[in-house]
Amino acid sequence: MADITKRFGWRHLRSAPTAHIRHHDRGRLTHDGPGLSFWYRSLHAALSEVPVNDRELAMAFHARTSDFQDVTVQATVTYRISDPAEAAARLDFSVDPDTGVWRGAPLEQIATLLTETAQQHTLDVLARTPLAGALVDGVAAVRERVAEGLAAEPRLPVTGIDVVAVRVVAIRPEAEVERALRTPAREQIQQEADRATYERRAVAVERERTIAENELASQIELARREEQLVEQRGTNTRREAEENAAADGVRAEAEAARKVRLARAEAEAAREVGAARAESQAAWLRVHAEVNASTLHALAATRLAENLPRIDSLTLSPDVLTGLLAKLGRPGPETRA
Repeated sequence: MADITKRFGWRHLRSAPTAHIRHHDRGRLTHDGPGLSFWYRSLHAALSEVPVNDRELAMAFHARTSDFQDVTVQATVTYRISDPAEAAARLDFSVDPDTGVWRGAPLEQIATLLTETAQQHTLDVLARTPLAGALVDGVAAVRERVAEGLAAEPRLPVTGIDVVAVRVVAIRPEAEVERALRTPAREQIQQEADRATYERRAVAVERERTIAENELASQIELARREEQLVEQRGTNTRREAEENAAADGVRAEAEAARKVRLARAEAEAAREVGAARAESQAAWLRVHAEVNASTLHALAATRLAENLPRIDSLTLSPDVLTGLLAKLGRPGPETRA
């Protein structure tokens, strides 16, 4: 919308670069072009403002496929007014000279023209296409058909409108039909998910079985090792007992041999001692046999005296001394005197 200001009964218009202004003063074209700025009198001025920039028109409409299914088509058409003079001549782009507001709704007229034209070509395409094909390849087909139909529409060039681009955003069926169409895919996806879950569980079970088998094999190997250990311990114990028995036998034999040798040595010593004693006794007897009786008596008395208790003093009367000396064959004191 142009910017209009008031000064002393005059009006000043300032437009944007994307707006084409046509100013008629008393039926004579005085200003024509985009981005103009000028003074004018509102009582005898006729103004038209035509946008020349690219404009986006979003549209949504219903259509029916060949299998009688309702679908919703969402599309966007980009257009621009390439000939402002033709557009201003065929559509009402006039603005109020005091406010700069459009007196009519020219853009709505253009939107209606483009929407109905696009809808007509869309219906022609989808009416010969089943729902499945429309959902799979319908976007490209509808876009091409709408672009061709708008390019061939005779009203657009004479109105000064050029279609820049056509975009079909989506073709969607009704909610219930869409859910029904999604069900097989969802079921297949769920089946794939279930299959993946079963396979994962099968792999987990297989791994658990492998782990259990490995543990069992480890236990078997451990038991076998323990059996070998027990057997080896028994063998070692028997060998140790045999070695101890052999050592004890060697020690016993050595001890017996030592005792035998000791007994023989003791017996030999005893024989030697007995022989020496016998020889000494025989010599002693021979000596005593050769000695007279008085000498033997004296020796006996001496031996007796050695075994008698100690006598510090002994008093003998002459009679006893005389008798004793007489027995010994010695003269008494009187005879010696």
